Amino acid sequence: MRLFGCSHDQKGARAPKALSVVVPAYNSAAVIEQTVRRVAERLAGHDVEIVVVENGSTDDTEDICTRLAADWAPGPVTLVVLRSDKGMGNALRTGAAASRGAHVLLTADDLPFGFDDLDGAELFAERHGRLPDVVIGSKAHPDSQVRRGALRGTLTWGFAALRRVVLGMRTGDPQGTVLIDGDLLRGLVPDLVEPGFLFTTELVYLAERAGLVPVEVPVRLSADHDSHETRISRADVLAMGVGLFRLRARHRDGGRLAWSGSASRG
Repeated sequence: MRLFGCSHDQKGARAPKALSVVVPAYNSAAVIEQTVRRVAERLAGHDVEIVVVENGSTDDTEDICTRLAADWAPGPVTLVVLRSDKGMGNALRTGAAASRGAHVLLTADDLPFGFDDLDGAELFAERHGRLPDVVIGSKAHPDSQVRRGALRGTLTWGFAALRRVVLGMRTGDPQGTVLIDGDLLRGLVPDLVEPGFLFTTELVYLAERAGLVPVEVPVRLSADHDSHETRISRADVLAMGVGLFRLRARHRDGGRLAWSGSASRG
């Protein structure tokens, strides 16, 4: 992937890694090894790292991750296995803080959109001559191909409406995969406290409040992801709705980050 073939920090020195791919792993024994190998194959030859964060699994996820790390062959694609407290947000925050990439992709253990998010980012960069500071693999994009049941669609629509009312967010799907400038992400980590599914919503909310305009790119939900039931229950959706008010109160005075990256220019 040309987009991540070479990268420099703001002072011109070569960044430790061009891209970090952060993968939270909770009870992921059935998919995590395949996911890690798919990412490694897709980015082979590029200076990237895969950061897997196991977070309280009760199956064989931890053992599989330990074995993968022990057997990993040296090369430009490196594998780091970390551990965090239970919760997707805890895992993503741990991986974000430890990342070394000029850009960081926050994804899921089963690569729900394949690599549509990376492809969309590269296409945008080719067309516009720049990579935005925040790119979202967005289920809300009009060109996305995402099948939803009636209940799931209703819950998603209701939560999106509540998010706009409570937080005033412009982004259609802040809970998609997120490709973000590494320095921006690591600068926001101290303000990111959501332990669960609202983590990326909090991240995108703070990015918007810093004056950035996230770019949403279309995605297709993978057959593997579409074949299993969602891990988010109606109780989770309710808790997330309540969490929006908590998030608004926490950041009422605004974030601390002043950012002058490319996406702030529109």
